[in-house]
Amino acid sequence: MIDPTDFERDCMNKALRPLGEYVAEIGTDKAFQDLTREQVLTLIEVVVTAYMDELSKGSEEIPF
Repeated sequence: MIDPTDFERDCMNKALRPLGEYVAEIGTDKAFQDLTREQVLTLIEVVVTAYMDELSKGSEEIPF
């Protein structure tokens, strides 16, 4: 993403909690290279889903 808007940055910030919860679940002591493929895919899914959920909440307020 190039030059995210303030709203997009807010959405990214709100994705941090679900990301942190997932990282805590798999173990904060693991190095990224030690994660399984499935763990990395789940991490991506958690972040993208949280980000998109926040975007969709705000899209109701943005006139097109």
